[in-house]
Amino acid sequence: MWIVRVALQRPYTFVVLALLILLASPVLIRRTPTDIFPSIDIPVIAVAWQFTGLNPEEMEGRITTQYERVLTTTVDNIEHIESTTVNGQSMVKIFLQPNARLDTANAQVTAVSQTILRQLPAGTQPPLIINYSASTVPILQLALSGLSESELNDVGLNFLRTQLVTVPGASIPYPYGGKQRQVMVDLDQRLLQSKGLSPSDIVTALGLQNIVLPSGTAKIGEFEYDVAMNASPRTVAELNNLPVRVVGNSTIYLRDVAHVRDGFAPQTNVVRRDGSRGTLVTILKTGAASTLDVVGGIRAMLPRVIPTLPPELTVQPLADQSIFVRAAVSGVIREAVIAACLTAAMILLFLGSWRSTVIIAVSIPLSILTSIITLSLLGETINIMTLGGLALAVGILVDDATVEVENINRNLDLGKPVLQAILDGAQQIAVPALVSTLCICIVFLPMFL
Repeated sequence: MWIVRVALQRPYTFVVLALLILLASPVLIRRTPTDIFPSIDIPVIAVAWQFTGLNPEEMEGRITTQYERVLTTTVDNIEHIESTTVNGQSMVKIFLQPNARLDTANAQVTAVSQTILRQLPAGTQPPLIINYSASTVPILQLALSGLSESELNDVGLNFLRTQLVTVPGASIPYPYGGKQRQVMVDLDQRLLQSKGLSPSDIVTALGLQNIVLPSGTAKIGEFEYDVAMNASPRTVAELNNLPVRVVGNSTIYLRDVAHVRDGFAPQTNVVRRDGSRGTLVTILKTGAASTLDVVGGIRAMLPRVIPTLPPELTVQPLADQSIFVRAAVSGVIREAVIAACLTAAMILLFLGSWRSTVIIAVSIPLSILTSIITLSLLGETINIMTLGGLALAVGILVDDATVEVENINRNLDLGKPVLQAILDGAQQIAVPALVSTLCICIVFLPMFL
């Protein structure tokens, strides 16, 4: 064993290496992202199209089929495409080859989506492009209660969300539950038919008259002023006075065929907290951000944000995933300490050697710290998978350390010099230890087939 021989010839070199490991470990561990799952980029891109009010048959023929046809001629490395079309919505999933580059595919999908948007029916909304990742999961949720549903949605969307999203690595979608404020136009179909109008006429009238247009600048004396044409009503009720069409000598106003009111968008989800309706704000993490850092940043900012919100509002954190990550890290540390202590006690009890006891107590933590440093240098994260592997390695380290020390003592009992006993003991154990480790690794071989 050449490494054992080098260690015996230059012991101070390995002492310095051990000290470097102890000193570098805290720094690298703090810099290494800690997460629930490893960062796994799934080769799937989902594109969501929306055209409110279009039935599934028309949605498929006018949008989904056209988009699929363009995808197959533009995007590289497509394995297959799956699409689901419902009323007003279309979800197209693009499954890529395992060796495809996601950044290239994202750029191609974005480009072709913007290009075909001009050819789709007028009114089609720009698509939402979604990437899948095993680590993009909710890491914390905030339950809001104490106000009305509309106020809860407004606070969560426009106040709480906008401040918490500044935490590095945090991604916060729109809140669930509550009622979202929306100006509603209630059409009277009977009056529309009697006036010879259609819903599209109402939409056109609102779009043409509820606008603010820049009109250049006006210089008066030494000052220059911006000029804008503001045709937008000041209140919601004034929208009822907008003209829709002139028939003969009479003008048809919006109030004649519809009623405009300040209302809410149709509620598609409900959140309840202790039986009362509330709102749920979900915090996701993005990229290679650490779950512990993101959750810590959110919790540190909440005491500064909550005083700026209505006093009746109650914010309760839920589903904190950092608890499980900390428990997993603590479990590995606890197992390493227990394994080192028990193994050292066993060596001291049966062999009666303090030197062997110290070697066992130091070698196991050093081995685990070396593994964590290697993971950090390779760009990996500390997650449940890596922590599980380290927990498994603790048992192997205990076995190898116990057998190694016992075999060296056996060679010493045979009358060999200390250096020769160490070399022979390491040489005799090297192959069996390697084979036993390979036997454990064989269990995971089917995962790579």
